[in-house]
Amino acid sequence: MILTLEVLQARLRSLLNDKKFLLVLDDVWNENQAKWVGLRNLLRSTDGFSPSKIIVTTRSLNVASIMSSIPPYILKGLPLEDCLTLFTKWAFNDGDQTHYSNLIRIGEEIVKKCKGVPLAVRTLGSLLFQKTDESDWIYIRDQTEIWRLEQHENDILPVLKLSYNHLPSHLQRCLAFLSLYRKDEMYYSDKVIRLWMANGLLEHPKQNQEWEDVGKRHLNELLSRCLIQKERDFGLYFTFKMHDLVHDLALDVSQKECKIVNSETETVDENVRHLLLCDDKLVKVPHVLEEMKNVRTIIIHDVLVESKTFHESVINLCVSNFKYLRALELWGSPSTALPNSIGTLKHLRDLDLGGCRSIRELPRSFDKLRSLQSLNLGYTGLQQLPDCVQRLIELRHLVITIKATHLKEIRAGCWTSLQYLVLYECKELECLPEGMQYLKSLRTLVLCFCTKLVSLPRSLKFLTKLEHLAIGCCVQINLKMEAEEEEDKDLHNYELCVVQSCPFYQHGY
Repeated sequence: MILTLEVLQARLRSLLNDKKFLLVLDDVWNENQAKWVGLRNLLRSTDGFSPSKIIVTTRSLNVASIMSSIPPYILKGLPLEDCLTLFTKWAFNDGDQTHYSNLIRIGEEIVKKCKGVPLAVRTLGSLLFQKTDESDWIYIRDQTEIWRLEQHENDILPVLKLSYNHLPSHLQRCLAFLSLYRKDEMYYSDKVIRLWMANGLLEHPKQNQEWEDVGKRHLNELLSRCLIQKERDFGLYFTFKMHDLVHDLALDVSQKECKIVNSETETVDENVRHLLLCDDKLVKVPHVLEEMKNVRTIIIHDVLVESKTFHESVINLCVSNFKYLRALELWGSPSTALPNSIGTLKHLRDLDLGGCRSIRELPRSFDKLRSLQSLNLGYTGLQQLPDCVQRLIELRHLVITIKATHLKEIRAGCWTSLQYLVLYECKELECLPEGMQYLKSLRTLVLCFCTKLVSLPRSLKFLTKLEHLAIGCCVQINLKMEAEEEEDKDLHNYELCVVQSCPFYQHGY
């Protein structure tokens, strides 16, 4: 017999009427407040439920804030000793562990990998149940992609995938992209957002929203669902990490689109779109990359800076093979110049040349990178910012290091989309460029280690969208702007932050 909702509600009232009850709602994902209010009103109609209690468990802080009348209790990881006890219970029959001290030692290393997550401890313990061969335990300990092993419905993979399946599609894409980084990597929110933007992974902005705002919202949603954990907040950006098992989940659901390449890489799936090259033993481009055509992201990380030939080979490979490249990160490259053919990368949106101190000029074709949204020229050897950069009208994020005393005047119509401008270690710079008032979209201006900068132009007051002005280690700067007109006094609309040290963009901008 199929009962209507009204009949079910009436039966529930009759069962609970005048009774004190404890109701446990486990693993709640509903974020529709109206549904919760309806259930709450139904329960109250039994007798107000003042002496009764409701416990809700959820992985979503959004659910907790909607349903809770008190602050949520955030569960911490299980202590290591308790994790070992739980692991032993699942890995051995009662008392058998005393016969296998060698396995217990390996088991301790496995448990540490679980970082206090009981479900992970139980899953790995059960995988090793009744396996007494030391090689099986070492395999689990050294396994980086846990779900290559056979999984069952109640194990960690289905449970983690349940969290993933409840994400909207745009968050699924963003989470999967994070598998491009190595485990235990420190993520930087601003860099992640720019890579998401470059690859078109973000949900389309709503009215009066910018793409960067959407990226921040996506990160906050992943934080609220406990899929990433914030490490430190720097104000303009924050750092975060991802649990190893969540990283494995992201790698699994990325459908082989992300690949970390090192000196031992022999094969790369044809579906790979995003590559991280990271190994100080890499001295030449792996041959397997030469056959690829559809790469969208290239990041070079922890490769020997002395390997100039390797870096230049990567750049040439990008130009010749990866015509649809969206993001190229060459931070710290020893290359002395970019090839003029880089202008053929019509789809490039994010170019990171930070730390490329040997690059002293940009190629003539640079202004053909018309899709470029983010450009990092911090810590480079540029003497002056070339005119071609001003012709990149889609730029939204720009970091500059130059050796000149003045920046060239900003012309009307240039950089009309620019949101973030960072002047970093411009040690000879004495003043900001003329034409700052044309940066109508500018929201954040960061000045760091510009030790000869003495003043701020009055034109800053005409930047009506400016929200953050951060100044660090600019020891000679006079924060009193040039003489102001009486009618300009009400134009201050930004938050000023002055610091002695300069944490902004120390991670490579």
